[in-house]
Amino acid sequence: MVWIVTSENRHQFVDAIAMMHRHRKAIFVDGLKWSVPVVEGQYEIDQFDTDDAVYLIALDPSTQNHLGSVRLLPSVGPHLLGQKFGYLCDGPVPIAEDVWEITRLCTAPGVKDARTIRRRLATALMEFGLLFGVRQYTSVAHMAWLSQVLAAGWDCEPLGLPQRVDGDDIGAIAINVSPTSLQMFRQSLGLRRPLLHLPHQTQAA
Repeated sequence: MVWIVTSENRHQFVDAIAMMHRHRKAIFVDGLKWSVPVVEGQYEIDQFDTDDAVYLIALDPSTQNHLGSVRLLPSVGPHLLGQKFGYLCDGPVPIAEDVWEITRLCTAPGVKDARTIRRRLATALMEFGLLFGVRQYTSVAHMAWLSQVLAAGWDCEPLGLPQRVDGDDIGAIAINVSPTSLQMFRQSLGLRRPLLHLPHQTQAA
């Protein structure tokens, strides 16, 4: 099950969100050595973890532990590509009401079958996009992750040539949202019903 978590219902997911930020620190700071903010020595939280952020969080149904997550931000507001990495785009940064950014996609350290959890998050992204009128996602990522995205069959296109930043090759891409992509991801998981769970209070931010 993947939950939509917004500023309106975060009080229902306090433990899961704390676990998500701890796992982000373990992966991005401890593992990948990113130079990003760490709060209280254990939480990776940056300036884009605001009330505008929407999180898709995969939880273990029996323990409610964080299995994986991704952060979404509307491109019409502050977001990573627009504020920090616009130079990765050959043209203007895509900004529109139906364009959202995805960042901080991660799975819990040591989780079993991380590949399946990533596929579930990919499916949830397509479900969210089709539910809330998202035409396209943008993302900034390391080339290793971009290669995985292409191999997984995402309908995406580069926004510019990759560049070397702090010793790593990173690039910006646009990912198209479509029923065809959703169907492909659902078939890969053998799903017959939606993954997203929408609490009563949830609305697109």
